[in-house]
Amino acid sequence: MRPFQPRTKQYWRVVLLCFMAASTFWLLNALNKSYSTQTSYPIRFVYDENELVPIKPLPQEIAINVTGKGWKLLRKSLRVEVQPAEIYIRDLPRNNYLLGSALRPSLVNALDGLQLNFVVTDTIYFDFDPKVQKRMALRLDPSQKLTDNQHAVVGRVQISPDSITFTGPASLIDSLPDPFLLRLPEQTLTEPSKVPVPINYNYKSLVEADVEEAQVTVNVKSLVSEERQVLPELVNVPEGASLTLRPPIVVLRYQVLQDSMSLLNRSAFKVVLNYNRFNPIDSTLVPELVQQPRGIRNVQVWPNRVRVSRR
Repeated sequence: MRPFQPRTKQYWRVVLLCFMAASTFWLLNALNKSYSTQTSYPIRFVYDENELVPIKPLPQEIAINVTGKGWKLLRKSLRVEVQPAEIYIRDLPRNNYLLGSALRPSLVNALDGLQLNFVVTDTIYFDFDPKVQKRMALRLDPSQKLTDNQHAVVGRVQISPDSITFTGPASLIDSLPDPFLLRLPEQTLTEPSKVPVPINYNYKSLVEADVEEAQVTVNVKSLVSEERQVLPELVNVPEGASLTLRPPIVVLRYQVLQDSMSLLNRSAFKVVLNYNRFNPIDSTLVPELVQQPRGIRNVQVWPNRVRVSRR
């Protein structure tokens, strides 16, 4: 033998084949032996999806300790033809958990060729809710301002469709506002418009809606600003009293629809000063607008107080 003589390729092929053969015999021998080990095993919840819905992700596997042949353990580790242990939920559970010991029957039925020693996972948690349907009317959010100060919404806002049906967990659907309020995309309307409005709500992964978008029709018209001087009327004045008002007139500032200006009865305004509400501290009365023509909007009275003195 010449140990330091360079080896040929043929020599290294023989060495490699010998190593592979020895490894194969060792592996086959090892896989034929029995072992005890801890491993994870898949579980599957079986329930009526028309009646119940989980509101949190369900656990997918648990940890167990098993004994079995190496072949079986290898197959289970590689998840080859592994049958998950089935957990049956027949009605709405009273508790939102199961102890690991309660899973033993399902595991024994699913562990083909393996012996279950014990369940390592102490407890699994889940949360089911009844599956319900609820129909709600669609309304425009009254807190949203749709126009600027020179325009106004006239008539009723039309929404198509006028209602929506939600399907999902009862607790989540009960948390939705009823009627369901829509908000237009941020914009200022200056003319009659039809605006598509997406249906936005929380928990879309759990709650389904039969409508994804509503069409909102808004009639918008222009406003014209005017002002008018009115002589206020004194009421409930003590008999024989002679009063002087400063100023003697009040100014009304208001808005009216541009296409209604010709129909406006501007003489229909009436402002009163009720002496029963006289403020002795500053000797003033508050002018009150008690009558106005139809179609008037955003009325402001100036001044907000009138000084009263006896003559």
